[in-house]
Amino acid sequence: MTASVDGPVVAGVSLAPHGMQVVRLAAQEAAAHRRDLTLLHAFNWEAAFEAPSIVGPRAEAEELIARASAVAHEVEPSVSVHAEIVEGPPVAALARRSGSAFLLAVGDGGMAHHAGCVPADRPAVQLAARAGCPVLVGRQEPPPSGPVLVGVDGSESAPATLEFALNCADRRQARLVAIRVVEPGHPDGNRDTLSETITRVGRAYPGVAIECHTVRGDPGIVLVEQSRTAQLTVVGARGDEPWRGMLGAVSQALLYHAPSPVIVVRGIAGGPAGGQGTPDARDQRP
Repeated sequence: MTASVDGPVVAGVSLAPHGMQVVRLAAQEAAAHRRDLTLLHAFNWEAAFEAPSIVGPRAEAEELIARASAVAHEVEPSVSVHAEIVEGPPVAALARRSGSAFLLAVGDGGMAHHAGCVPADRPAVQLAARAGCPVLVGRQEPPPSGPVLVGVDGSESAPATLEFALNCADRRQARLVAIRVVEPGHPDGNRDTLSETITRVGRAYPGVAIECHTVRGDPGIVLVEQSRTAQLTVVGARGDEPWRGMLGAVSQALLYHAPSPVIVVRGIAGGPAGGQGTPDARDQRP
């Protein structure tokens, strides 16, 4: 399953204290990528039946989705917004909708401020592992106006991840910082290949200033630290660790601990450089 070339940005709307921040981020992404925005709230009938009256929870859900629509229109008046309430568990509903979406946006549930071990069943983690499109995990605090950060390695998915990050930087008119991390004791054997990939993919985005750095250390720790000054961090779902299952160690570390919003790139079929790897590459800005 691959991300839809015509799909909207889909945002999960929740009752979390900072739920509207995800709506703001999703509206900005929809405007930047010239997409429609779908706001989705999953209504829990089981919890509603346990309430003194079903009318109350349903009215609360309708008020929430209406407020989210108002926030999205306020942030990006030009974006077409569609809001709906669906029945069922949020993760299942959003995972289904991701199959026809360009991007799925959800909140992190406070993971970035969690000092200990983060449970793997958090909705954001589950969706980053299961979605059929890239997943944006928003944070409680607005990000700084820094660069777009991308972690690069020698995996087969690296060109598609890099191109997605370049596309995001281009549409934000931001510079791109590409970080390649070599673990201590490991040979630095992919430097030339990665430099060639960055040069080749970057030709489609001549307006983006690109910085490329190689750093020795633990990849998760290095990228989390670098993300503190980024407005967005982009990472592949598994990188060069296909044996880890649906999420690699680096993508998990960034999801759990990066203070910036994180996009986990998945559901994108790799393609040749020059605009074919990202699902909206045909929509280049004049």
